[in-house]
Amino acid sequence: MADLPTEISDYIAELDQFIEDEIVPLEQADDNIRFFDHRRENSRTDWDRGGLPSHDWEELLGVARRKADAAGHYRYQLPKEFGGQDGTNLGMAAIREHFAHKGLGLHNDLQNEHSVVGNLVQPLMVRDFGTDYQKSEFIEPMCRGELFWCFGLTERDHGSDATWMDSRAVRGERDGKPGWFVTGNKMWTTGLHVATHVMIFARHSGRDGSAHGIGCFVARTDDPGFQIGDYLWTFNMPTDHPSCTFKDVFVPDEMVLGDPDLGLACAQHFVHENRIRQAASSLGAAQYCIDESVQYALYRKPFGKSLATNQAIQFPLVELQTEAAMIRLLIRDTAQAMDGMSKPEVATRLSDKVSMCNYRANRLVCEAADRAMQIHGGMGYSRHKPFEHIYRHHRRYRITEGSEEIQMRKVAGVMFGFIGRKG
Repeated sequence: MADLPTEISDYIAELDQFIEDEIVPLEQADDNIRFFDHRRENSRTDWDRGGLPSHDWEELLGVARRKADAAGHYRYQLPKEFGGQDGTNLGMAAIREHFAHKGLGLHNDLQNEHSVVGNLVQPLMVRDFGTDYQKSEFIEPMCRGELFWCFGLTERDHGSDATWMDSRAVRGERDGKPGWFVTGNKMWTTGLHVATHVMIFARHSGRDGSAHGIGCFVARTDDPGFQIGDYLWTFNMPTDHPSCTFKDVFVPDEMVLGDPDLGLACAQHFVHENRIRQAASSLGAAQYCIDESVQYALYRKPFGKSLATNQAIQFPLVELQTEAAMIRLLIRDTAQAMDGMSKPEVATRLSDKVSMCNYRANRLVCEAADRAMQIHGGMGYSRHKPFEHIYRHHRRYRITEGSEEIQMRKVAGVMFGFIGRKG
């Protein structure tokens, strides 16, 4: 598909108006623009607290989210029963691309997954896997930002293959309450500095390498056996990515999400949606870099003529523009197909297409940002321009949410018949 449905285009125009009326004035007030001034990026980082996001920065994001929620935008993708608009995958992809194409701003800052249209993974996980108690207790507080669960899957010695892990859960009880005692470690537990709970994936039965026997245990972060380790400083600061350890942390039965034997289904629940949206964001940021480079090449006139007259400038941008156009079509076509399928169908019929979108778009934005720096010269390399920030942020997506190699392995598995495709 080339063009977006009218209802999505109209909604994006409505979002633009909301951003202009509500978010831009907030961004400009009280020197909040310092958080988006590339020379003062340290405003986001509290070096005295080990590189964590600064309180002022996170408070500003909270104000923006509450404004978006009050206007009915923040929960767009959630079902209407939870205050959402039953947003589609195509709609979310189009919005994510559009927001990233607008450049950096309070409307959408992916350093910590902030957006006025939220990527509300945990509420959807609770909706699809939670008990009635869990749905009534957690979904609304999550949407209001009063409760936050972070994700504990990757471990110190185990990464891409989640069926191998050291974390273990054993049956037990505390104060007469049945549950599980969980012991182990996790890495990259993003958001742990503000999390009330951690979704700990731990094995309680079965053999290493098997998806069966792993549960999703939602542990409280204030349990005395739970310890936060070092916050890992990254290419793009601030950091909210610590390691953690836990010893005999008690999780009552009522806080196990989904089937205790099939907890990885919870982990896989949102992977395709996240990957397609991440691809759309990378595409939007890449298009921003391309467009800015074209405008600069037309404006800049060394040796008495514009840079744009040189094929050494034109041809690399032509390659990037062509790649962006092709990826856009693939993302939109794949997202639209996802909207017509159940999650199990997506996993068996579209997983390779989602992986294509993801790894190519994430690679494209890095290439586009690098080219923008080259075309803009010294200014492009400096923090007076956003390109080095865009590169530093999006470079991580070639590793997280499934590395390039994992995505390509998925595509190859379908191509060569190692992974069966139904339908």
